[in-house]
Amino acid sequence: MAKRAGWLGRLGNRLSRMEARLQERRAEVEAESILAAPVPVAAGGAARTSVGTRAGAGAPAAPAATPVPSTPAEQPGHPHPHPHPPALRGRPDPVSVVPWGMRVAAEVSWRLLLLAGMLWVVMKVISEVRLVVLAFAAALLVTALLQPFVVRLRRLGLPRGLATAVTAILGFVVIGLVGWFVVWQVMENLDDLSARVRDGINELKLWALDSPFHVTEKQINDIAKNLSETIGTNTEQITSAGLQGVTVLVEVLTGILLAMFSTLFLLYDGKRIWTWVQGLVPAAARPGVAGAGPRAWRTLTAYVRGTVLVALIDAIFIGLGIYFLKVPMAVPLAVFIFLFAFIPLVGAVVSGALAVVVALVTQGPWTALMVLLVVLAVQQIEGHVLQPFILGRAVRVHPLAVVLSVAAGGMVAGIGGAVVAVPLVAVTNTVVVYLRAYSRDQLLHGAAAIGPGPHGSTAFEQAAREAGHDQ
Repeated sequence: MAKRAGWLGRLGNRLSRMEARLQERRAEVEAESILAAPVPVAAGGAARTSVGTRAGAGAPAAPAATPVPSTPAEQPGHPHPHPHPPALRGRPDPVSVVPWGMRVAAEVSWRLLLLAGMLWVVMKVISEVRLVVLAFAAALLVTALLQPFVVRLRRLGLPRGLATAVTAILGFVVIGLVGWFVVWQVMENLDDLSARVRDGINELKLWALDSPFHVTEKQINDIAKNLSETIGTNTEQITSAGLQGVTVLVEVLTGILLAMFSTLFLLYDGKRIWTWVQGLVPAAARPGVAGAGPRAWRTLTAYVRGTVLVALIDAIFIGLGIYFLKVPMAVPLAVFIFLFAFIPLVGAVVSGALAVVVALVTQGPWTALMVLLVVLAVQQIEGHVLQPFILGRAVRVHPLAVVLSVAAGGMVAGIGGAVVAVPLVAVTNTVVVYLRAYSRDQLLHGAAAIGPGPHGSTAFEQAAREAGHDQ
């Protein structure tokens, strides 16, 4: 019996050790399932099992502790949920999978689309109220030209209202006298010009007959007949064009009145208007706008003064050359050259071509060639000497930007848009350069950046990079 009891005791100890090992394996399996399950599982049962196992590892055989269900799914009567596939449980956040460069490109792209849409809407609005916009732009140009006179009169002791009135009246009188003088000269020389044009056409006809191109008189008469028939058959179109010209004249007069009133208010109350405009800007961006405004105004003033001076020099020298070559209407042509000089690139070509055509029709090819040489010489001196010396670096704009801005302004608002395009580009360039430098200075001095900070995965990655740099 003693031997049998010893053998049973040893068998019981072995069974206890086997049970302990099974309990440990069960605890490991439950721990792995808890880590892999999507819903956290309480580890109380496993802990108790492991504790019981450790307690019974070196003790006699004891009854196994009943495991407590840790989740409702493990309780009796509840089916065990089907575990998710490991591929679905291991998928990362889609935002973190997209490369950084693609995310930056996407954010830049939708912002560019938004800006392009806003620009398109602004252009449509400007085209609808083109008269008002051009009148106000002309008022800004005239104000930039006349404001120094108001400042000088204020320094002499005149009140602001009186200084503004004197400057505006004198400026409008001078502009009106120049316009009246041009019209008077054209009307005075119109008969003489018509006679010279007829003589010039006859001379061109004789030259064509004697030229080596073998042009016959019948061909010239056919061309003249076709021109007269074209004019006769298009009488309605010519009449409608004349009526449209009357409409344009009314719009021009309305624009002139709007520009005059706008100039008066800008000269008299310009600082208050600028203060009101600053109030429309968000408070965070107001200091930058307050610093960019005076610099933009100085750029516009420098552009207007320089352009007026360059145009005056062109008109004087080209007008003297036309006068000494005895081309009729030298003074009106000089005034046209002065006015067209406000349209960069295109204005010089148009005014010079007009002077050459008048010289060709009235004085012949030789005089026209001499006028062309005078125009080219003066324009070369203007482009390489006068503009860099007078305008300087204040309004330096790349020639490609000038060409593109003039073309875009002409497409949007005609001649007025071409006149306003270049000063607008110059002012925009000044504002952008200043705001960029201002933002850089603010960051260097430890000021907070304007606008919302990074968020989402972008903020997480930026914080990780900063932490890596700190380490």
